[in-house]
Amino acid sequence: MTLGRIHHVGVAVTDMDESIRLYTSTFGAELVQRTVSEADGLEAAFMRTGEGEVELLRPTREESPVGKFLARRGPGLHHVAYAVTDIDRALEEARAAGLELIDQEPRVGLHGSRIAFLHPRTMGGVLTELVESA
Repeated sequence: MTLGRIHHVGVAVTDMDESIRLYTSTFGAELVQRTVSEADGLEAAFMRTGEGEVELLRPTREESPVGKFLARRGPGLHHVAYAVTDIDRALEEARAAGLELIDQEPRVGLHGSRIAFLHPRTMGGVLTELVESA
């Protein structure tokens, strides 16, 4: 599997407004989109930082994956997302390489992209997202 550029970095936060202020006023980032996903139990803010993006993630439910992450580890780096041109093929190759897939099939992400996550156990301790842009 050939990974493309780093699509974005996900950061778990406890205070979305304060985190957005930090990225905009301190780092000069631009708020691109702010949305809530009831299905995922989270609020997300996409911040453009130069040629990259940071996805700020705040849980709306304690039992959501991001809520559990914050309870275990506190705020900080949540995942790294890589662009792929063909997510179906990337998942087949990941499976064949013995990587543990969290998502067996792609699903639709917050930007309308097709996404899938690989488990940190087989990714050097890093939750990894694959993103095929819409």
